[in-house]
Amino acid sequence: MTARRSSPAVDSPSYEFDPRVAIAHLRASDPKLGALIDAVGPFAMTLKTTPSLFGALAESIVYQQLSGKAASTILGRVLALHGGSHAGFTPGKLLATSDESLRGAGLSRPKVLALRDLAEKADGGALPTLKQAARLPDDELIELLTKVRGIGQWTVEMLLMFRLGRPDVLPVDDLGIRKGFAIAFRKRALPERSVIEKRGERWKPYRTTASWYLWRANELPKG
Repeated sequence: MTARRSSPAVDSPSYEFDPRVAIAHLRASDPKLGALIDAVGPFAMTLKTTPSLFGALAESIVYQQLSGKAASTILGRVLALHGGSHAGFTPGKLLATSDESLRGAGLSRPKVLALRDLAEKADGGALPTLKQAARLPDDELIELLTKVRGIGQWTVEMLLMFRLGRPDVLPVDDLGIRKGFAIAFRKRALPERSVIEKRGERWKPYRTTASWYLWRANELPKG
């Protein structure tokens, strides 16, 4: 993971790197990945605009182990309990919402417990604000946020990539990354994380861009 250099404008999310420079580096350091870049096309990773760290992590908890459509529906119901938008979705309001209401929105019991732990830590000042998080190194933020129930390294890696726009994140345990790697590098079986990590050394300090292209490899026509 990378050390922090400067704090981005978190109210207007932007990449902490120049995608053109990242792609040029990846092409030069790994021709096979360059072939994947050619097959996929322009880099188009969309950043999220969630207004708070609490909201971003809460959304990640809701989305865990669900299809995008199902998770979006449940998230909409949860937000409807708090004014219908992320702006009204705060730790204090979640803590004041009954388990019955949250379960009625479609949340499983483990997710309710995870959201309550997140809200308690955020409400008690144990978690940074989004602006504070933007100034923390990747590894430090992972260590801090994985203390929340239901938040693992993958969830924080998604935050680093898709909300904070960090340049050098490689989620080696992500199934889509493993499948995309197998496609791009013509592996018959899913690679072990050590194989991806070793290849990923070539991609530093732009492993976020490489990861996005590996995900896109799964969408390419077969054959």
